[in-house]
Amino acid sequence: MPLHRISEFDPDYHNTIQGKDIKGMGVYVRGTDEKIGTISDAVVDDEGAFRYLIVDIGFWVFGKKVLLPIGKAQIDSRADRVYVVGITREQAENLPEYQEHTPLDYDYEERVRGGYRTQSVESSAPLDATSTAAVGSTSGRTTPSYDRNNYAYAQEPDLYDVSAHEDQTFKLYEERLVANKQRRKTGEVAIGKHVETETARVAVPVEKERIVIERVTPQDAGKVVSPETANFREGEVAHMEIYEEVADVRKEAFVREEVRVQKVVDKETVEAQETIRREELDVDTDGTPIVNKTDRI
Repeated sequence: MPLHRISEFDPDYHNTIQGKDIKGMGVYVRGTDEKIGTISDAVVDDEGAFRYLIVDIGFWVFGKKVLLPIGKAQIDSRADRVYVVGITREQAENLPEYQEHTPLDYDYEERVRGGYRTQSVESSAPLDATSTAAVGSTSGRTTPSYDRNNYAYAQEPDLYDVSAHEDQTFKLYEERLVANKQRRKTGEVAIGKHVETETARVAVPVEKERIVIERVTPQDAGKVVSPETANFREGEVAHMEIYEEVADVRKEAFVREEVRVQKVVDKETVEAQETIRREELDVDTDGTPIVNKTDRI
């Protein structure tokens, strides 16, 4: 079955394993707690099943990457760690190196599997002439041989079955309603002013002076006067100034009214209702007594 790097097979891969992005997780040896490297990627088959973790074992062999069968790994998402089971430094040094251009075919997988198989495993698969794995024996026990045409990952649960080891953990999730507030603009009020014009009329009473010349006959008209009284002179002129009022109209500005602009906040409570989910644990004991431990308060 063709294999793919998980980042190419499923861009949303970080939600696949326990809701974590396994890239960058530290890899430690179970028991000794010795760090051997970090996870750089994962490998899945056409059905999306995890087959290998790509591990940079720089703490053991600088600059070397190898494939770790998923059955040899225990993911502890709480500690952000991956523990390896049943692998030694010598095994890691003898594993075939993984590079970006390495073809993930059956022959390369057999080289990888050969590095993890132990000589103490009893034969669990039929032997035939098309086997690609050599048959060896130690203390009366033999390693099984596998057929490239009929090989199935289920034949080696120790390498590919994540439930083959103890201390398997998984998480139960639940949904909660998280209420937040967002401030958004609902409108805008623009307040300005403009100038309107109109014609105003005002009446101003004014006075104008004018000269009235009145010629009357005096009562003593025809009476003879003495020569001394009669004063005949030429060029005698009487002067009198004439005035008039002119309307003086001008414009003056004054405050008519004052406009105050302010905001007030009206408060209200908005209620929302959603359906949330929660995972509960189903335990099928099949008649086997178990001890249920919990640290929940």
